[in-house]
Amino acid sequence: MAAQQVKQGELRLLAVHAHPDDESSKGAAMMASYRAQGARVMVASCTGGERGDVQNPALAADPHALRDMAGARRLEMAKAASIIGIEHRWLGFVDSGLPEGDPLPPLPPGCFALQPLERAAAPLVRLVREFKPQVIVSYDENGGYPHPDHIMAHRVAVEAFHAAGDPERYPDAGAPWQPSKLYYDLAFNPQRFRALHDALEEAGMNSPYAEWIASWLEADAEGNKPARGQHPATTQIECGDFFEVRDNALRAHATQVDPQGFFFAVSLDLQRKVWPWEDYSLIESLVPTELPERDLFAGLR
Repeated sequence: MAAQQVKQGELRLLAVHAHPDDESSKGAAMMASYRAQGARVMVASCTGGERGDVQNPALAADPHALRDMAGARRLEMAKAASIIGIEHRWLGFVDSGLPEGDPLPPLPPGCFALQPLERAAAPLVRLVREFKPQVIVSYDENGGYPHPDHIMAHRVAVEAFHAAGDPERYPDAGAPWQPSKLYYDLAFNPQRFRALHDALEEAGMNSPYAEWIASWLEADAEGNKPARGQHPATTQIECGDFFEVRDNALRAHATQVDPQGFFFAVSLDLQRKVWPWEDYSLIESLVPTELPERDLFAGLR
């Protein structure tokens, strides 16, 4: 099945995310672009984001968020999914929260990050077999950034990619289906932020990325190697026409996103001019493809 060519209307992409709002900050423009082409796109949210704090100063005293964060985030997720045009599924696990302190406190009992891998992956394997995506997108081994739920989302996505096509594994999760391609999202691609930073400075504007750039470019002990990502950008999806959809989806997560904050600090026109892509790293492919790619479905169409 993985090696067969797929008709345009049968293309299916599954994005695996840790919390509601991750789908909007990581890949929303790409997903909206593929929806406009007629592909089916689904987001699986591993947790409900119950332990998230209010990040929007304007909603610091919002009674709904303070009383029922889980409910507030479900409403926000439904709105964001509608804006992007995606299908959505909750996997049903409990947010682990982001531990803070020195030493770090233990994670709360029963949370997503503490689940045995097969228990955590089982709902996703079932979803893969039901939805039958050719492409799965998730995070790298560090979770994109080292939140315990992001790291676990990476682990279950990789597990589901390898297990869903094996009839001997997860035998109660439906008929086998083998996805063809696995990608890691590179939302924090240093090259992108450096390009935007340089363009802002050349225009005489303040860059919100200055501290990030400085930390990424710190030299190693020998003083000569800038920091590099673990996985190279192999695939760029041109989706600048959908950056406004991405930003509107982000704003839908009103408790989690400050509309005056970092995500909206650079004009869409400049972003489209300097870096009109979203970036991915191809990790596994069961179909022939040539790098670099401009299409997550390369080798499948």
